[in-house]
Amino acid sequence: MLDLDLLRSFVSVVDAGGFTRAGERVHRSQSTVSQQIKRLEDSLQRPLFHRAGKQVTPTEDGEVLLSYARRILALAEEARDVLTRPGHEGAVRLGIPEDFAAYRLTELLASFSRSRPGLRLDVRADQSKYLRRDLERGELDLALLKRDAGEKGALAVWPERVHWVTSRVHPVDLSGTSIPLIGFPAGCLYRTRAIHAIEAAGKTWHMAYSSSSLAGIQAAVAAGLGLSILSEMAIQQGHRVLSAADGFAPIDETELALVAAPDASPATLRLADSLAAFCGSVQAQAA
Repeated sequence: MLDLDLLRSFVSVVDAGGFTRAGERVHRSQSTVSQQIKRLEDSLQRPLFHRAGKQVTPTEDGEVLLSYARRILALAEEARDVLTRPGHEGAVRLGIPEDFAAYRLTELLASFSRSRPGLRLDVRADQSKYLRRDLERGELDLALLKRDAGEKGALAVWPERVHWVTSRVHPVDLSGTSIPLIGFPAGCLYRTRAIHAIEAAGKTWHMAYSSSSLAGIQAAVAAGLGLSILSEMAIQQGHRVLSAADGFAPIDETELALVAAPDASPATLRLADSLAAFCGSVQAQAA
């Protein structure tokens, strides 16, 4: 590890061109600065200065170190300023499903961030299986997860309204021998539910289109490439909802859960309160 005090004296010697004037800059005696440079050279096992009387100039290795030393000292100063700044609240790492990322939730998050300038908000949209994994690993502080209904462990849960959809303009021919499906890659809760529902109905299926992008799935459905299941907020004008009369009853065995890390900070819990209020209002509007 490079000692910051030694690096600070090293930069001062370079800038001042000598040990005496460098000592004045860092408020140390010439002998103390000289000893610090010796310690730094010993730790790196190479000379950092050419010495000619009272004049010193950096060696080639000294010039290389100088660039790093300036950056290290600047970064240390920045970290100190950020952490000691009045109102500093740290950071909150939030994971959300992709359909929520494209919904009004972005406005809530922007408003929450503006109201707390001392808080750094890191938001990631992804599939729920990855958000759950990262929450368990300690890489997220808070997450909105889509999961099987009835699971334990959450600050709040809401039943999801999920529907089968086809294209409004180019509906899929349901009389075929195999149902073309559109969905996220393997492991997605919606994909699993869709496959189970079709197999339970005694029908065959094949994946006609797979994408890790919600926008890609929405476009594929609108174009008529196949059927998919989507949450109500992800259904678009180019989609038509299928009903039980079509042989495709709504999927009602999933839920949205708000889950926090065990050691959630006060800032994380404040954000959780805002998210819970938002999700509750969305649920009420859809009822």
